[in-house]
Amino acid sequence: MIRIPRMTAAVTAAFAMAWGWPGAVQAAPGPEPQRPSADASPHLPDGWRITGSGGTQKLEWRSPGRVPIGGARIEFRSGSRLLGHPAAAADGRTFRLPLNGVRLGQARDLRVEAAGRRLDAEGADAGRARGLEGPSTASPLTGTPPANPVHNIDPGVAGTFRTAQGEYSLPSVRLPGLDTPVEMKAVVVAPAGATGRRPLALFLHGRHDTCFDAEGTLTPEWPCGTDQKQVPSYRGHLHDQKLLASQGYVTVSISANGINAQDAMRADGGARFRSSLIRLHLGHWADWAADPSRAPAAVRKAPRADLGRVLLVGHSRGGEAVNQATLDSLYPPPAAQDGYRGRVRWTIRGTVLVAPSALAQNPVPDVPSMTLLPGCDGDMPNLQGETYVDGTRGVSRGTALHSAVYMVGANHNYFNTEWTPGQAAAPAEDDVTYSGDHDDRLCSQGAKTRLTAKQQQKAGSTYIAAAARLFIARDDRARPLIDGSGVRAASAGPARVYTHAVGAGRSGAFLPDTSAAVGGGRLCAQVDTDPAASCLPSRLQETSPHFALWETQKEPGRYALAMRWTKSGAATRLSPARPVSLSGAKALTLRVIVPPNTTGTRLDVSLTDTSGKRATLGRVRVDGLPGTGLTSSYWAREVRVPLSAAARAGLDLAHVKTLHLTPRTSSGKAWLMDAWGWRPGTPAVEPAQLARVDVGRTTVKEGGPGTRTYQVPVTVSGKGSGQVRVFVDEPGHKYPVVRTVTVRPGAPVNVRMTVKGDDRYEDEVDRPVFVKSVHGVVVGSHRGKIIVENDDPRPTMRVTPVADRVTEGKQLVWRISLSAAADETLYGDLWIRPVRRGAELSTKDVAPSWLRENFEVSPSPQRALSRLPDEPRLSFEIPAGSRSVDVKVPTIADRVTEPAESLRLRLNTADGDMGVKGAEVTGTVRDAT
Repeated sequence: MIRIPRMTAAVTAAFAMAWGWPGAVQAAPGPEPQRPSADASPHLPDGWRITGSGGTQKLEWRSPGRVPIGGARIEFRSGSRLLGHPAAAADGRTFRLPLNGVRLGQARDLRVEAAGRRLDAEGADAGRARGLEGPSTASPLTGTPPANPVHNIDPGVAGTFRTAQGEYSLPSVRLPGLDTPVEMKAVVVAPAGATGRRPLALFLHGRHDTCFDAEGTLTPEWPCGTDQKQVPSYRGHLHDQKLLASQGYVTVSISANGINAQDAMRADGGARFRSSLIRLHLGHWADWAADPSRAPAAVRKAPRADLGRVLLVGHSRGGEAVNQATLDSLYPPPAAQDGYRGRVRWTIRGTVLVAPSALAQNPVPDVPSMTLLPGCDGDMPNLQGETYVDGTRGVSRGTALHSAVYMVGANHNYFNTEWTPGQAAAPAEDDVTYSGDHDDRLCSQGAKTRLTAKQQQKAGSTYIAAAARLFIARDDRARPLIDGSGVRAASAGPARVYTHAVGAGRSGAFLPDTSAAVGGGRLCAQVDTDPAASCLPSRLQETSPHFALWETQKEPGRYALAMRWTKSGAATRLSPARPVSLSGAKALTLRVIVPPNTTGTRLDVSLTDTSGKRATLGRVRVDGLPGTGLTSSYWAREVRVPLSAAARAGLDLAHVKTLHLTPRTSSGKAWLMDAWGWRPGTPAVEPAQLARVDVGRTTVKEGGPGTRTYQVPVTVSGKGSGQVRVFVDEPGHKYPVVRTVTVRPGAPVNVRMTVKGDDRYEDEVDRPVFVKSVHGVVVGSHRGKIIVENDDPRPTMRVTPVADRVTEGKQLVWRISLSAAADETLYGDLWIRPVRRGAELSTKDVAPSWLRENFEVSPSPQRALSRLPDEPRLSFEIPAGSRSVDVKVPTIADRVTEPAESLRLRLNTADGDMGVKGAEVTGTVRDAT
């Protein structure tokens, strides 16, 4: 999202204890557990500090520049471990995470990330940290025309209709869970003079700033102030709307600023609210189609919309929202959390997801989709939207086409003209610059492969129109443009576009899975911290859209087949648990990843049937995508080989046992995502009657000593039965405990969590649970939790002197003691107050290093410690299980004759969210002369 171009040495005493730094704070002597070590680094990374007091303390990171609001969620991490999602302050630069229950780890491991991109690295370091395994020289694909031939149809050509444009604004609506009403505003573009009912395409923009003022200051407020204007994000898809309208579609683009301003801390990123908003608009369109006289003027001027043929198009968070709205239309959500209460009077025939977020990873399996992945996405750089393809496999019937379109040189923002510099009404920027690298050979402006705004917008409109032509108009001639057939649309111009897909005419899957037998290669985990198990090393984890992280760093159920060879002919074998039927297929289609910037990987493809007969189908060539440290280019290319050789050899294609891949290059590596029997055509899709799962939350008391088991609230609706994978946070486990659960409507779902009680204080603890579909189920709300409330009294703190009258050059020492040990770290402060009489200890009376580490100031000019900026204090923490900690102030000896000097401190702790003032103490330093 943004870079951090500088380093400082901001140190707080709280971190001194958390990470065992020497200096201001040390554990008191005694046989207490968890005493901090004294050899750790004394430097907190630049931009970090701890704010607040006692139980209200927060880990804070501040960017030197404003962090733009976008689709990616900001994450605080310790190494690869997620600490939490911080809240953004109004300045757009400051992010804070409550420390309650947070295990911080080592100071050097602190980092800020968003969708795989590091935000607190300097300049291009953010990208270089991701690295690449391919050659560092420019790929032969860069600077050359696209290799794919031009298809014989071009959906990017305008149709025969003139277009008419207008807007409507309805009363704002209140959505469950939001404090402020949300606008019901939209722009309509329709074919002028068209007769009959016309298909409806609804667009939803992504997450962006909502307001701006005359000076160009952007803010995420709602409603906007009297001196501000609204950022008109909903008008940013007019170019897409006009193309579709010229081809006969009624189009509407709706505004969601009121949600963008209120969704920051939502587990699903606001998808539920946006889904309600989409369906509220569709409900109105259904009313207006039934009775046009009730419609706004902009709608009355348009042809009647055919609500039986609806296409949803969403950008960024809007992409995740149209997926959610489709899911909620087919499988209604629990009424209490839904903002739409009417009947579903529309049929969504397809979705287009442009650079989408995928926080829940809950794709709708039985509605065709096309996901557009921009290769230079600076907001969602891990291209997590790939899950709308991969995540549908095995969930339902597999007849719906799910396509991914990888567009080299496209960024995130330019798909919306209101987010594009030179086109937007409000200030806008190129999201590629969020990385801080302005000299990337693929993505920086001026690079040969980088698309201009107009080129990107034209290419995007063309592929949206291709999806509409296939999903809504049912014109199968458009399918090769998006299904991995290796052709491109002429109107996409210089854009290099690559595609792959699952579903539609594919059957008989070879899926790398733990149930399959593997030879000559390695079944690798897409998401795993163990280098021996993972598909890619940790530094490359976020460079593959297929391997994007979800809620956990170890996720069973997501695998690929890793191949690595040092000589030609070293075959890899994959044998599914059951024989695969390729009856009726014309070809075998494979999705294969090779490292970026590599070319000419050649593989012979062979099959063996259950009788042992083997046939070589042919040879495929796989080239890597162009990539740099800023791109996610470990992306599968689709290649096909005819099955005619198998038929000639008499292979039993109804009972295929093994897939063989034999490299014909001297060395290399590749990863097989899947392989399928393929035949042309787009079968009609009828959504299956699936069960729907929604996970909720509940609050329980910790209780006294002993363990108690509680049921996590899980709602199952819909029809049929299926399986979900449940991830439960259990004490003593580094990663969530995972198990597969069968669910069916009306039957209880056994998702239980153990809570250990005791008589020691611990603040409220959130124990998360999250679920993902395996088969026969869709997931509505994927994340829930049990909130364990503390029912033990909070220990009181007192401060006592250990050495409060010393000669200069010695340390003043006070001991902070607890009335009882706690099961969590407790925080507090000693506020420095002006002395009531006599001289006060000054900046030149204490160790310069201590002064710098605690207050980021130098001794000069000399001033009293109580006059330091930002309400000076000495923060401390008492680790869980400990009873006390010592706070030390090192003084220095000088040759100046001076009277005794004093330091007055006041203890400040917290009780819940309330600060509690404690006792005052005074230390005196005598002159050594």
